[in-house]
Amino acid sequence: MAADPRDFIRERASALGFDVCRFASASAPWSAGERLAHFVGEGRHGDMGWMETTLERRAHPTAMWAGARTAVVLGLNYGPGHDPLPEMDDASAGYISVYARGDDYHEVIKGRLKTLAGQIAARTGEEVKVFVDTAPLMEKPLAQRAGIGWQGKHTNLLSRTRGNWLFLGVILSAAELEPDAPEGEHCGGCTACLDVCPTQAFPAPFQLDARRCLSYLTIEFTGPWPVEFRAATGSRIYGCDDCLAVCPWNKFAVASHESRVQAREALVSPRLADLAGLDDAAFRTLFSKSPVKRIGRDRFVRNVLYAIGNSGDAALIEAARRLADDPAPVVRGAAVWALSRLMDETDFAGLRAERLAGETDAAVRAEWTGDQA
Repeated sequence: MAADPRDFIRERASALGFDVCRFASASAPWSAGERLAHFVGEGRHGDMGWMETTLERRAHPTAMWAGARTAVVLGLNYGPGHDPLPEMDDASAGYISVYARGDDYHEVIKGRLKTLAGQIAARTGEEVKVFVDTAPLMEKPLAQRAGIGWQGKHTNLLSRTRGNWLFLGVILSAAELEPDAPEGEHCGGCTACLDVCPTQAFPAPFQLDARRCLSYLTIEFTGPWPVEFRAATGSRIYGCDDCLAVCPWNKFAVASHESRVQAREALVSPRLADLAGLDDAAFRTLFSKSPVKRIGRDRFVRNVLYAIGNSGDAALIEAARRLADDPAPVVRGAAVWALSRLMDETDFAGLRAERLAGETDAAVRAEWTGDQA
């Protein structure tokens, strides 16, 4: 009897540091494409235009690669080993999502996926392709089909053994390998993730409106935020973990063994005053090899200023005043909002009279006059 190639693949995946390796059909029908089309059709993808332009290719793995037969789904645990949400009690410090406190997971996983893919191709004699959240492939439905977990009411992948903290990578293969049993849904009547959302971004269980999501706003959205969401961000300056961290299934989660995804000390509760002083060079240095680097200094400092506005810390007024003269309009506008929250009303009115006359950007002028969208 020939050896099962899946045993070899699992052994090699474990040797490369992956915490889980399971198999799913890449060619069988599924309903994930219809759900995605509804999400985009409702406009819930916001400014993420790439989701619309790649919708047809995202609809099913074979829409992107007709030869795909098997998905090898890999997971790498990035659990923090504790509940991170109490960190937000310090309003003068910024909160960075757990996933972004270490090295960029794309770079951590990609090389290992390529190594494993080469070994799979050599073993099976069939073509392979590698994916780690950088191509139009829906990894979470594949992970559920492979039995790694299920998409919870917060739409994120949820595991009975690792909670919410799992990075995913996928290798598609033209080889026909026996699939593992899929995972069912185990949320029951729990609505903790929906109830905790600061912006009510879930119109219904298992549905997300990205336009209201703080992860989307802090990372994907490029302009000044709608005013209604600014206070809700609190001290969150990159991503949001609330719906992940409150899940009861995290009682089974363990701290990650992978040093490259563990938190850097400088990215746990960094002081807002320090972050407000970052120029482009300092930003790139602080976030070298970090996913935070992708959004650039201006968007990041915009987020920092919204957090400063929520801090209630008058000692941060001077940092916001300096940034009211920043070359980037999105930074100046956020500084104005922060100052409006921290300064005495009379003092702010005097500053507005002084600065408004020289401001040429319409969006920043709207911040001074209170006419924001």
